[in-house]
Amino acid sequence: MRLEAKNISFRYQKNSPWILRHVDLTVRAGERVALLGPSGQGKSTLAKILAGYIQPVEGEVRWDGQALPQTGFCPVQMISQHPERAVNPRWKMARTVNEGWQVDEETLRDMGIEREWMKRWPSELSGGELQRFCIARALGPGLKFLICDEISTMLDVITQAQIWQKVLAVAEREHLGLLVVTHNKALAERVCQRVVRLG
Repeated sequence: MRLEAKNISFRYQKNSPWILRHVDLTVRAGERVALLGPSGQGKSTLAKILAGYIQPVEGEVRWDGQALPQTGFCPVQMISQHPERAVNPRWKMARTVNEGWQVDEETLRDMGIEREWMKRWPSELSGGELQRFCIARALGPGLKFLICDEISTMLDVITQAQIWQKVLAVAEREHLGLLVVTHNKALAERVCQRVVRLG
């Protein structure tokens, strides 16, 4: 099983510069791949295309030889570096984390989420605590590939290590394909088996 981007090109308007041009990328089930490069090279754009958030101008994304589903739970989920933008500030965390599916107790434990946090508003949690909820919410039934777009950039060093330890443990146990989008070469080499450079 694999997630494939084939001949991907993207730009926002017809006459604007190309952000991506003829890019190929493959992530296999159980594989940890880093997408490495400086800011402004289109890493996050490619991640959004792989997750089905935006459509490429040219090329296609295939999951196990098929197009990504347009409805229901997608086998490819993406987590961004800004968890505060990914949650509704008017919802308490119990509603937020169960928005798409009922998160089980094992997943909450895996992410180090304390039960009392479920009663809090997003503004009452730290960035690391919010990111744990965003990761837990992404780990739905049928998940095959997880895209982590700079998920620890805004966190302190200790919290970064805790988050990655938990993500890697779940990825290994569930045999998930993992794409780590980062500009941090040391992180890429530490957590991934293969590094793809963009730009």
